[in-house]
Amino acid sequence: MHHDDYSTLRVRREAGIVRVTIDNPPVNVLDVALMADLRRLLIALRDDDSARVIVFDSADPDFFIAHVDMSLFDTPDAFDQFAPEVPAGLNVFQALGELLRQQPQVTIVQLAGLARGGGAEFVAAADLAFAAIGSAGLGQIEALMGIVPGGGGTQYLANRVGRNRALEIVLGAELYDARTAERYGWVNRAVPADELEEVVDRLARNIAALPEGVIAAAKQAVVPDDLAKGFQREHDAWAGQFTRPAAEALIRGGLAHGAQTRAGERDLEGLLRGLAG
Repeated sequence: MHHDDYSTLRVRREAGIVRVTIDNPPVNVLDVALMADLRRLLIALRDDDSARVIVFDSADPDFFIAHVDMSLFDTPDAFDQFAPEVPAGLNVFQALGELLRQQPQVTIVQLAGLARGGGAEFVAAADLAFAAIGSAGLGQIEALMGIVPGGGGTQYLANRVGRNRALEIVLGAELYDARTAERYGWVNRAVPADELEEVVDRLARNIAALPEGVIAAAKQAVVPDDLAKGFQREHDAWAGQFTRPAAEALIRGGLAHGAQTRAGERDLEGLLRGLAG
């Protein structure tokens, strides 16, 4: 497996660790290409016993995964190609999170930049996440687009931080810094930016070097919660809002005013609030 096999990922391997660098300029939106590459990678690794740990980072220090591609409104069937492979009861975005959450390897996110919407959901679906103090940021911004998270965000958040903080994150639609995310339980640890790579690398190497069977036994013992009913409720809530004219106006307005550009994404919350004002 080489990075040339993927258009939006750089993949390299060493000593039981698969290092995956997301590289989908200009801001790493979760579009069809990135969705396809992530799905293909995770499925390919499921039965690979030589891979013990998967570490995700970004080629762009400012953005991890920005969010789901907002131009979905212009191409509503763009993600339909994944539908035949999606388990019953999940939409395509939830299915990506569940692929990650159910992966037999230990999955680690090394978060140096911003992750909103579907990017934040990806972070929450991983086993472990470490965030750089001063540069990392997490946010579920969907409410500012007139919708709610639809890729597992409501369920992953409630599972990680509790219902009250999940509602604060979803409805407040703010960008959370690394220290706050750590305090809430959204990430494992907030780490000084110049130590992030070293911290993640040390943990990944230590886990990959464990005796045979230990990782599988631990993941079998600490099993992910069954969120099936919650995913259905989330999808119904998301789909019900997504088709409303207000959501379309906000999302199209966001794109027209700089969403999915580097400048617009730096304060996407402010940009979207300005449209609603």
